[in-house]
Amino acid sequence: MSAREFLLPDLGEGLTEAEIIAWHVAVGEHVSVDQVVCEVETAKASVEVPCPYAGEVVELHGAVGDVVDVGKPLISIAAAVAVGAAPEEPADRARLDAEARNGKAKQSSGNVLVGYGTAETGGVRRRRVVSGFGGHGAAPPRVHVAPVAVPANAEPVATKQNGGRIAVISPLVRRLAKEGGLDLASVQGSGPEGLIMRRDVEAALATPAPAPSSTGIAERERVPLRGLRKTVADKLSRSRREIPDATTWVDVDATGLMELRAALNKDASARKISLLAVLARICVAGLARYPELNATVDVERQEIVRYADVNLGFAAQTDRGLVVPVVHGAHLMSTEELAAEFERLTAAARAGSLPVSDLTGSTFTLNNYGVYGVDGSTPILNHPEAAMLGVGRIVKKPWVVDDQLAVRHVTQLSFTFDHRVCDGGVAGGFLRYVADLVEEPARLLRGL
Repeated sequence: MSAREFLLPDLGEGLTEAEIIAWHVAVGEHVSVDQVVCEVETAKASVEVPCPYAGEVVELHGAVGDVVDVGKPLISIAAAVAVGAAPEEPADRARLDAEARNGKAKQSSGNVLVGYGTAETGGVRRRRVVSGFGGHGAAPPRVHVAPVAVPANAEPVATKQNGGRIAVISPLVRRLAKEGGLDLASVQGSGPEGLIMRRDVEAALATPAPAPSSTGIAERERVPLRGLRKTVADKLSRSRREIPDATTWVDVDATGLMELRAALNKDASARKISLLAVLARICVAGLARYPELNATVDVERQEIVRYADVNLGFAAQTDRGLVVPVVHGAHLMSTEELAAEFERLTAAARAGSLPVSDLTGSTFTLNNYGVYGVDGSTPILNHPEAAMLGVGRIVKKPWVVDDQLAVRHVTQLSFTFDHRVCDGGVAGGFLRYVADLVEEPARLLRGL
């Protein structure tokens, strides 16, 4: 028997840490090769981590809520090889072990290849785990199906108390508590061995909070700034520090845009074209006319870098927070292809399954904040991009058409740009061109 430490592998895209959000094993349990032992949350996504060793768990190096650095111990396994048994690990697993000790596990396009699917059979949820680290000449990914017992009629179970700490929390209970500002450590569980159930959280949230102290300002809670929230905060802070941004806006008659979308969606058998897809097509046309806006500033070399490709980012709100999926090569896509890609990326973002490659590399961002029912905004640029187009809600308003008052669909477009890459003339020209296409989208045919 010899204990081996499995180190938290490099999860790609320069991520240096991850928060443990669930353990799937406990000390004393036996694990098999490639069994998922825990789930961690990085700044980009939630990832299930399979262990490359088989044996008995002797130590968990962290509790739920702890942040573990890449290359630091995650779990210790006491591995034993039976007499006459085949060696536990192939050559590529030995390589992975060595690389994990150095905190530099191999990547493929910046990503650790970790994914899973689920199926339920006879009250047991089975996770299909594909693990491994890609790269030129790497062995094919290993596939393992690990059964995780779940009662068929079980209510989403929450937590287990362990030495005063919350050891295991279901995503549902965690979310309910977080949204309600509830400290789970203060909740007495009604389940077996003090397990905190969903009903316990709901009952605690329904109990009125105590009156604040008269001697000062009472704090409700302190929320660690980490994970996705920390990444967003760091990126926006850097953008505001480094980029001298400016915003200009214009009200636009979007009746023509709405009529075009309705015409495109007349065929019930064809894919529905979203408003975002049509706006994206207009943005691409605008950037073709004003390529200096599809750019960034290389501060170290004091150069403006203009991109040949348009990788269009778009803001998407999820349960984990704001993310910006990226449509790579948007300038090469038709409106229907853009609609399909927006649909795919939005669904994956809400499911928390977007790979890092779909969250990086944008050159321009489209922000449709009209979905929140607001008219305008002065957003912070998505660093290191140089420009962002914002679209407000589309509502019926009185509008003058041919010197006659009419009811039209009106929206507000706002354009935020890095003043280092251009002056107001270019920014205003781009916004006016986009506004004209929103009012008369048939003008897009000129470029086809």
